[in-house]
Amino acid sequence: MAKRRIRILLAKPGLDGHDRGARVLARSFRDAGFEVIYTGCHQTPEQIVATALQEDVDMVGLSCLSGAHNYLYPAVAKGLQENGAGDIVVVGGGIIPEKDIPPLKAAGLKEIFTPGATLDSINEWIAANVTPKE
Repeated sequence: MAKRRIRILLAKPGLDGHDRGARVLARSFRDAGFEVIYTGCHQTPEQIVATALQEDVDMVGLSCLSGAHNYLYPAVAKGLQENGAGDIVVVGGGIIPEKDIPPLKAAGLKEIFTPGATLDSINEWIAANVTPKE
């Protein structure tokens, strides 16, 4: 039986309505062979957690350009933990200052992709660090 493809939930938490980058990522992930569920803009952390659980994803990718990443990203990671889904890899991207990265990782995010990260490098990171569920 073929191994399941990596399932990625891509989400835009908060009030940030700029989703061009997220849509580019969704297409890149699909082209790299990952299964992608994109929630669209204006999702609450609770909605993202509920969708991740319902879709049985392996990874949640968060994109935020509004500056609210220090609240929104940890809220998603915490919500997954509280719902017994701490095995879901959570990553974030956007305009994130270097000083914010260590606290985000301490809150449970596995990686932060900042401007300049290439699509290939992100896809390679996912392939090396995310294991699809059986």
